[in-house]
Amino acid sequence: MHSMMQMDAQQPLIKPHHQFFDLYHKHSFKQPARSSWLDGWKIEYMAIAQPETLHHTPIVIIGGAFQNFNSYKYCVEQLLSAGPIILIDLPSMGANQQISNPQTGVSAAHLELSDLAKMLGQWLDSVHLSQVSVMGMSLGSVVASSFAVQRPELLDRMILMGVMQKTRKSWRMLLEESLHLMKEQRMDEFGQAVILYLVNHAKMDKTRMSATAKRLFFKQMAQFTATEQERYEINCNRLLRLTDVPIPSCKVLVACGQYDSFTLPYENASFALQCPDMEFALIANADHVPQLQRRKETMSLFASFLQGQSIQALDGIIAMTRAQLLTLERRGEARIQVKNKQTRLSHRYLDVQLATQIVDLNYFGLLLQFSADLAVQAAQYPRDLALHLHDEEGTFKIECLLFELHATQIHALFKHGSFEIAERLMRYIQRQQVTETAALEVIN
Repeated sequence: MHSMMQMDAQQPLIKPHHQFFDLYHKHSFKQPARSSWLDGWKIEYMAIAQPETLHHTPIVIIGGAFQNFNSYKYCVEQLLSAGPIILIDLPSMGANQQISNPQTGVSAAHLELSDLAKMLGQWLDSVHLSQVSVMGMSLGSVVASSFAVQRPELLDRMILMGVMQKTRKSWRMLLEESLHLMKEQRMDEFGQAVILYLVNHAKMDKTRMSATAKRLFFKQMAQFTATEQERYEINCNRLLRLTDVPIPSCKVLVACGQYDSFTLPYENASFALQCPDMEFALIANADHVPQLQRRKETMSLFASFLQGQSIQALDGIIAMTRAQLLTLERRGEARIQVKNKQTRLSHRYLDVQLATQIVDLNYFGLLLQFSADLAVQAAQYPRDLALHLHDEEGTFKIECLLFELHATQIHALFKHGSFEIAERLMRYIQRQQVTETAALEVIN
């Protein structure tokens, strides 16, 4: 194995530019990925082009934690008009199953996102690509930003989608909760939770994500193999250790879905405002996965930017100035008042019942009011309490993550580990809004 890898690493991987890229055809994505080895680490990639844009700057796409190359098939077809495409999976990312280095025995868990960025630069050197544009999405945006700071001489321009400079506490708690569910082997709940965190369920009437896409996404997560579970844990922990994301100095487009509830629009905007040479755009009626919900508009945005064209008048794209970015709301969903404020929290396995009052809520979380002694008691169980809600359909409960205690008030997130309960909560909220609207009409 060792000698094979050494031989692979020593081969003249490149050829002239035009020979490195396979010409794209309708069966390109049925071909196995190509691979290179760097010091025992495996890098998987596809390099494809169309003859008419073969001479343009290559575009390297670094995806999120779970996508495989086939996920990008229809995206790539639209982007090839901008230049040759390289899809790359670094160790333990995307569909790359490598979780340890056979030469050194080192686990991929020891590779930080900045180490993966360094590996990308070394690989580009090894294949003799002297300048590229880079597109980083979700987890890939952190690798891309680190690469931009480490190797600015290699970069023409960059696209980042779903990026934030510093991770917020509530976001980290959601990731940690998904890890808890996976370690407890509550895999159905885990699969639903991951999708409910990434996909903004409160705006599905706007994003129009199909039930089929959601079901396939869930099936992929719920049926994770042992290796996939280990890779999920590795990538989650990389993100949880993240303190801040480097700011690129190259020309950069920061984009996100208008209703992204995972990396919020204002977080993407805050990152963009620190970039010296940036453009910013919201993809209308999309959340954290615009490439699934608004593929045509998203790829048109990316192709326009990569070719140096204006993004100002593109269909389905909301381009924003620096001044407009400063006015973005921090919270994506308004909080509402509820009819029955008095309720309780119950522990999921202990005989603990705590009286509380709902100050306000939305689909993502709520503010609770307690007596002083009960607030302290509730704070002892940050992931084990469920809120009881009641309306015309009856009573149901939803588990909470308590993340901020202020005297007698606690901010909490809804866990969202069940499609059924998530939809039940949406109906509950809609009923409260109807009641609130009717009350306002009576007053007026």
